Amino acid sequence: MQRRHFLASVAVPLVACSSQTDITGGFTGVDHARGHRLRDTTAWPAPAVIHRTHTVIAGGGVAGLAAARALRLRGMDDFALLELEDSAGGNARAGVVGGIPCPLGAHYLPLPSDDAPEVQNLLEELGLRQRVAGRWLYDERHLCHSPQERLFFNGAWQDGLLPVQGVGEATLAQYRRFAMLVEQARSAAQWTIPIQNKPLAPIQRALAAMTFIAYLEHNGLTDPHLRWYLDYCCRDDYGAGIATVSAWAGIHYFASRHGFHAPGAESAEREGLLTWPEGNAWLTRRLATPLGERLCTGHVVLRVAQGRNGVEVDAFNTATQQVERWQAQQAIVTLPIFVAARVVEGAPDFLRQAAQRVVYAPWLVANIHIREPLHDRPGPAPSWDNVVYGTQGLGYVDAMHQSLQPVPGATVLTHYRALGDDGGGPSAGRKQLLEQPWTHWRDTLLAELAAAHPDLPAKATRMELTRYGHAMAIPIPSVQGQIGFKPLWNMRKQLSKTERFGLQSGRLRFAHSDWAGYSIFEEAFTLGHWAGA
Repeated sequence: MQRRHFLASVAVPLVACSSQTDITGGFTGVDHARGHRLRDTTAWPAPAVIHRTHTVIAGGGVAGLAAARALRLRGMDDFALLELEDSAGGNARAGVVGGIPCPLGAHYLPLPSDDAPEVQNLLEELGLRQRVAGRWLYDERHLCHSPQERLFFNGAWQDGLLPVQGVGEATLAQYRRFAMLVEQARSAAQWTIPIQNKPLAPIQRALAAMTFIAYLEHNGLTDPHLRWYLDYCCRDDYGAGIATVSAWAGIHYFASRHGFHAPGAESAEREGLLTWPEGNAWLTRRLATPLGERLCTGHVVLRVAQGRNGVEVDAFNTATQQVERWQAQQAIVTLPIFVAARVVEGAPDFLRQAAQRVVYAPWLVANIHIREPLHDRPGPAPSWDNVVYGTQGLGYVDAMHQSLQPVPGATVLTHYRALGDDGGGPSAGRKQLLEQPWTHWRDTLLAELAAAHPDLPAKATRMELTRYGHAMAIPIPSVQGQIGFKPLWNMRKQLSKTERFGLQSGRLRFAHSDWAGYSIFEEAFTLGHWAGA
């Protein structure tokens, strides 16, 4: 869509948005002041309470919950899990707006392949899949209902997110060329989720050392529609676009799962995925429920230290306003790398080096409650995932899409915005999140979405915004052609099964999606599982 056409399409909605002061809302979901206490406080009081346990898990995101589950599967119940927020789950937590559950972050899980047996086992345990007549079948109630996704492009909705309606032959030719390059990469190397500790193929090392946009330039892929789509995919999965992420990440997005199918390709079937009104919190809540009192929420981990006979973990209890100490035989550190490097005394070299290299994408998640269905433009029916071409946001998912109610009613639209390379990079994005009032984001996001839904500002009743300053590690290029931040020796060494995904230093084990270099459920869960196994 040309810029003048886009501006014309939003001119009227912009006026409407400016008068929507009756839309209530504010910031919710993450208490950034708790995390900043660790950064801003120079001296903490001595521990007022001392606990003793066998294992302490520092961090209650997906990796921490997976580690706790692995301990329980081993028959180990003597552990404590310390979580900063009031509920576990990390980026896979949920809220309720207007009585409707909605995600605060991660909102779906693709059906895992045989490369992720740990995730497959979890889904079987939760009843999401079962063996029938020798085949695995998934519970259709939890599979994303059709229609799955659509794109608002050139004034109308089209099926799928790749721009196709009205594009020329030159664009279609570039789609076919990129599809060919993806297939060549798939033939030349093994692309797995989760990534494995094994030597990389030469093509993967080369791709990991350059930006995705450099790769596109090298291959003559200059079409603006293709580039918009690839940039959208990277921002959606990695928090930053094609000028920032590595070419390995750009190709891995397609090669590790469904490939890339140009229009008209026979195998252009969409992959199955699991989703719920509350997003991946459906999974994390079921991982957290069995923990009971072993889950200690509202605890800011301050210090992790190991000695000859065990480890000590100090944490600030936000409820009692006291520092508490856990004495244990071992600790599993499932904190983001930059936090782990700050709190681990005598941090091992691989942790300090990773902390210097990792770059984090800030994110904004907006949950918008609307009292009645929106009027729709021409094209496919409302879908689970709805994206507006040419905008800075990543579209929205509909919390009630999985509902079987015969007549559509009120719902919550969850809108995502990655700020990893949005006007000055991650630091500028974090500054925006901290300094801009919630009303700035309300008016900005409503104006953007009003290009496709002019009646949205009038039907919206409330908007709740969740800010993530360090939402995910961005898979940036590495001069060594390395994937993620695992120690280089770990990439070359032949590992035993129990060490396969292990990062260990003495009595400390480390697990977090950060170590894979990009943030998805499969990576976090697998790393956490093997840390606790």
